[in-house]
Amino acid sequence: MFTPSPLKRIIFFLLLDTIITFFTLFLAYNLRFNFNVPNSFYDNFIIIALILLVLKVSIFIYFKLYRTAWRFFSLYEVKKILFAHILVYILFTLTFLIFKEELSPMARSIIIIDFMLSLVFISLLRLSKRIIIETNTNEKYKNTLLIGATKSIESILKDKKNLSYTPVAIIDDNKMLQKTYIMNLMVYSFEDLVEVCQSKKIESVIISKDYNQEKLVEIYEILSMLEIHDIKVINSISDKSKKELKDISVEDLLARHPKDLDKRRIESFIKDKTVLITGAGGSIGSEISRQCKRFGAKQLILLDHSEYNLYQITEELNAENVTSVMQTVRNSGFVENTFKKYKPEIVIHAAAYKHVPLVEDNILEGISNNIIGTKNCIDLAIKYGAEKFVLISTDKAVRPTNVMGTTKRVCELYAQNTKSEKTEIVAVRFGNVLGSSGSVIPKFKSQIAEGKNITVTHPDITRYFMLIPEACELVLQAASIGKGGEIFILDMGEPIKIVDLAKKMIELSGREDIEIEFCGLRPGEKLYEELLINDSDKKTDYESITVASPTMFNIDELNKQIDRLLEEEDKISILKEIVPEFNHQPNK
Repeated sequence: MFTPSPLKRIIFFLLLDTIITFFTLFLAYNLRFNFNVPNSFYDNFIIIALILLVLKVSIFIYFKLYRTAWRFFSLYEVKKILFAHILVYILFTLTFLIFKEELSPMARSIIIIDFMLSLVFISLLRLSKRIIIETNTNEKYKNTLLIGATKSIESILKDKKNLSYTPVAIIDDNKMLQKTYIMNLMVYSFEDLVEVCQSKKIESVIISKDYNQEKLVEIYEILSMLEIHDIKVINSISDKSKKELKDISVEDLLARHPKDLDKRRIESFIKDKTVLITGAGGSIGSEISRQCKRFGAKQLILLDHSEYNLYQITEELNAENVTSVMQTVRNSGFVENTFKKYKPEIVIHAAAYKHVPLVEDNILEGISNNIIGTKNCIDLAIKYGAEKFVLISTDKAVRPTNVMGTTKRVCELYAQNTKSEKTEIVAVRFGNVLGSSGSVIPKFKSQIAEGKNITVTHPDITRYFMLIPEACELVLQAASIGKGGEIFILDMGEPIKIVDLAKKMIELSGREDIEIEFCGLRPGEKLYEELLINDSDKKTDYESITVASPTMFNIDELNKQIDRLLEEEDKISILKEIVPEFNHQPNK
């Protein structure tokens, strides 16, 4: 019976608005006549009260005042009550003037008095729960420090009790704000961070500003030193589209953010083009699909062999210019029908098997999907006159020790050396992306959630990391400057030790019972990934993008060796012929 619901809220406020309407009108009469109202003025009291009530309820419904949750009533809703009252009493005044004889006797000053009383009482009713919640001191919440004096903190300060923390101070680097007050909270400088945390007994921190990674890491390390582990962010670096309060993540602390993203160039490259994306349901493919929609592609052709992944990205994009094609790139005939039907101007080839141990155990499938699938798409892009073909490659293609990396290196060789006619074919090589389905982060999160020790293959193993959205933007940026035959390398920053990543994730979880176990390198796995084969790379107009030196390869000979890969049993030997630097590290 007492469980809140929208219907119960409407009935509750309708009842109280009725009581307030009659009460304030009665009080207005008494104030007007100094509590000695002539009996004749009460003759039409009920009629006047009912007219006011009908007008109020009608106008309140129009202003959606009955739809606002009681505890979240704010200044915005108070302004709506004011405007609603002005409209109500204007309409009532017009009604009184039209039906003056029927509604007399009535002193006109009563309308003004009732307007003021009704506005105050109805506003106080709506604000009462907020006032009670925010002044209730029976419950103890965490002393919270806000870092960054932004507009976002206003909602935190207004709803502090709902989220179980009590802001006690603000830190900001703006000197104009320091030593001032924001909603009764003192603003301090970053130099005061340690002192404020200690003197105010800070237990929780909310970071509301978009700080760069270096600054964010500095803040995190100071807070960790002070043993403050409850750290939240409003504008997550890993997902800026969602303005919500969430725990600081390892992505926020480790992601590298390129400073030379040229979104105008990307837009001019994508805008009003028909773009085909293979592997569109995967981690990279789906983000590239989002980017292409954002940058104004005329038509998006999403191709993927996974029904579920394709459905997910199609539902998310939900646009008339998005067409979903459920195909495998290994079937040249089916994919040709797609090229023939849509004639894409840009082809972004993200479809590939990327999981190193799985490809080691399924070599033929890896060759078929990665090499043959890529060859099919490149050949069809040339045949149907695509302007640009973009191959998504990997750092594992450099001096590969596994079949997956070697197949991607073969794809690079084919992309660089095939006769491309008018189609500009480029490859873009980069390392791991934070949060992808195949990365270690989801695995570590799962292990922590289950209370298991984190398993790391080797204490010295390192990897490059970048956020998926920024990696995909750089892919499109590299593609936009390509003229054909280049292998672009994205600057992934400094490699990160996986054991350091694991330690940071354990710190962030606050789980002192979880340890790190070393389980040994997996088949084909390297300790260190590389992005370049040698140091003779060329620079581009962008610091974050360089070009690897070309590798010449007779395309007719390469085609013959690819045919042999499918026919002969010893596929590793043939892969070594094509990629002499392939140093296979199989199961031991």
